[in-house]
Amino acid sequence: MYNKNAKNMYQQNQILTASPKKLVSLLFEGSIKNLSLAKIFIEKNDFEQANKTLQKHQNIIVELQSTLNFEEGGEVAKSLDTMYTYLYEQAMLANVQKDVTIIDNSIKIVKELLESWNQI
Repeated sequence: MYNKNAKNMYQQNQILTASPKKLVSLLFEGSIKNLSLAKIFIEKNDFEQANKTLQKHQNIIVELQSTLNFEEGGEVAKSLDTMYTYLYEQAMLANVQKDVTIIDNSIKIVKELLESWNQI
């Protein structure tokens, strides 16, 4: 119990003290984590937990999408908006079809976004 509370406090502190750049990285990492968990849950036929983790991934995508600045970001922001919409829709499709190949593709995309973001 204590270790779980300590871990939660550490994670909250990490978020509260992170730079905006680091926060985006943390969101991408959270997305990957939830997609990976959803895949495991689908493979175990635990569709309730798969649904919950896919919804968490979708919430992260909505958060990332809401932070886009189209005035300053131009074409990059538009491309990211399209990508985020695609990832959100793919999560819905994976959830309905219980298809881990869709999740694998989404994980690949988010990992590429994370790598590109970290290179900035």
